[in-house]
Amino acid sequence: MTVYLDHAATSPLRDEARDAWLAATVVAGNASSIHGAGQAARRLLEEARESLAETLRCDPVEVVFTSGGTEAVNTAVKGLWAARAACADAIVLPDGEHHATLDAVAGLAASERARVRAVSLDAVGRIDAEAFGDALDGAALATALVANNEVGTVQDAGRLAALAATARVPLHLDAVSALGHVPVTFRPWRGDAPAGAGLVALSVSAHKVGAPVGVGALVVARSARLAPLLHGGGQQRGLRAGTQDVAGAQAFAVAARLAEAEREAESDRLTALADRLWRGIREAVPAAELLGDPLARIPGNVHVLFPDAAGETLLFLLDQHGVAVSTGSACQAGVAEPSHVVLALGRTEREARSVLRLTLGRTSTDADVDAVLRALPDAYARAAAASARAAR
Repeated sequence: MTVYLDHAATSPLRDEARDAWLAATVVAGNASSIHGAGQAARRLLEEARESLAETLRCDPVEVVFTSGGTEAVNTAVKGLWAARAACADAIVLPDGEHHATLDAVAGLAASERARVRAVSLDAVGRIDAEAFGDALDGAALATALVANNEVGTVQDAGRLAALAATARVPLHLDAVSALGHVPVTFRPWRGDAPAGAGLVALSVSAHKVGAPVGVGALVVARSARLAPLLHGGGQQRGLRAGTQDVAGAQAFAVAARLAEAEREAESDRLTALADRLWRGIREAVPAAELLGDPLARIPGNVHVLFPDAAGETLLFLLDQHGVAVSTGSACQAGVAEPSHVVLALGRTEREARSVLRLTLGRTSTDADVDAVLRALPDAYARAAAASARAAR
C-alpha cells in the first residue's frame, strides 16, 4: 500500500463528497432550464452556492463555480486586466506565485504589453508587504497567494488586502492551497474597501479539500469589474458561461464545510505529525534544511532541502519504497526544472533542484511518518551517491 504524502497536490476523496456527488447526479435537469426538473437541479446548485458562501464568508451571489483553481485564477487575472482603466498597464506580482498565475500574467505581458511589477519574497517565503504596497500605485491589478503551494508559508492576506484598498487597486487572492488549512474569509479580508478596490476576487479548488477534481470557484465581489473568459449563456452574473456542474458544486460544498469544521483540530494534529516527521528527517540527514516560514506555514507541510541529492532522484527512490511525495507543484510534474519558489527564496539553482515537498493531510497517520523515516536513509544515501557520480 502506498504511503501518501502529497496532499498538497490533491487530497483523497471524502466519502461524504462522493455521496453528495452521486445523489446529485440522479437529478437529470439542467439548472438553467425552467421546467420542474431544471428547477430541481437549480435548487441543488443554489444550496451548494449558499453553503460554500457560508464557508468562505461571502455572499452566495459572489460565488462563481469553475472547472478548478486554474480556471478561477485565469478568470480573475485576465478578467480584471480586461476590465481595467485604460491608463493602467501594470500588474503587481509577488515572486514565487503558482504557475497558474505566473503563466497568466506572462501571457498578458506578451500579448497585451502588461508591465509586471515584481515583489520579492524574504528567505522564508513571506511577501515583502512594504514593497507590495509601494508597487501598487497606479497598477491595473495585484495578485498574491494566501499560502505558498510549495514551501507552505502563509501570508498576511488581510494586510495585503488593506494595502490594495488604500491604493484603490483590485486584488486577487489565490487561496487554493490555503482552504481547509487556514481561515479563508472573503468578507473580513475585504473589509470596507472602496468599490472595485482591495480584495475583489478569491480563487479556491475542490480537490484540495477532498472533493472531486474538476471543480473550483472564484469569489467575485459585487462591486468588481471583471470581464469573463467564457461567453455563451450569461450564467453566474455573466462571469462564467456554460452549463453548471450541479453534482460537482454539491460535492465541493460538502467537502469545504467539513474541512472548515475540522480545521482547528486537524491543524493541531497535522502540526504534531509534521514536527515529528521533520525531527526524524533531521536525525537521518543532519544537513537537511526546512524551507518556508517555521511558524506561519500550512499545517502538514514539510518542505525540505536535501543537500547534494537531486530531488527527482529522491522522489523516485522513495516511490520504490511505496512512499509518494513531490518535488513541488503537481502542475509542473514531469518538467525537469529547478523550483522557482526556492529560487525566489534566494537559493541557488543546485539547491532548487534538491528539494522535496512532503505534505500530510486528513488521512495521514503516525504509521505513514514511520514508513517515510524507515525509507529515507537508504533513499538519501543512494540519491547523494548518484549526484556525486554525476558531478565527476
